[in-house]
Amino acid sequence: MASPDRASGVGGSPEETELSITLTLRMLMHGKVMAGGSKGETVKRIREQSSARITISEGSCPERITTITGSTDAVFRAVSMIAFKLEEDLGAGGDGVSAGRAPVTLRLVIPASQCGSLIGKAGAKIREIRESTGAQVQVAGDLLPNSTERAVTVSGVPDTIIQCVRQICAVILESPPKGATIPYHPGLSLGTILLSANQVRGHSISE
Repeated sequence: MASPDRASGVGGSPEETELSITLTLRMLMHGKVMAGGSKGETVKRIREQSSARITISEGSCPERITTITGSTDAVFRAVSMIAFKLEEDLGAGGDGVSAGRAPVTLRLVIPASQCGSLIGKAGAKIREIRESTGAQVQVAGDLLPNSTERAVTVSGVPDTIIQCVRQICAVILESPPKGATIPYHPGLSLGTILLSANQVRGHSISE
């Protein structure tokens, strides 16, 4: 657990203080969401404005792994921008004040060994997160294909999603993964996974 004197962010709740450390977050997203235009303007803008490092996996599969790394403040800024971009794409409340805002969904990819802590005893932790943030949270029962990771689906309006992701990250930072993690790669064969299991490679969109 991080001590308060390691905090790099502004003063806030104990949870925010504790999260002011380097964080890596993986999400499963449709490739076109982060592209935007012909040269990936969306991901470039999010990188510049959030100061987070963002890589997107390559491949022919429509779904890609988006990896966000940086200070927790930077990562949460990037998640916030992605959530609002998804809401904008849905055409819901472009001005941010529409009464009919449609919920958006983020799919986090988390090592299965950390999911027990996220769910909590008899589901207590995940229930607490749902109730305190107003977001819907579901932890997949099955592993993602050819990996030791699970999808954690978070749904709601952007403001609730951001608070929910903060709480999820607090849990996984306090409960590091156990054993080796085989990362999920959308659309790859088992043979390819076995060849690359010991060397996780992130692929960046051209700067």
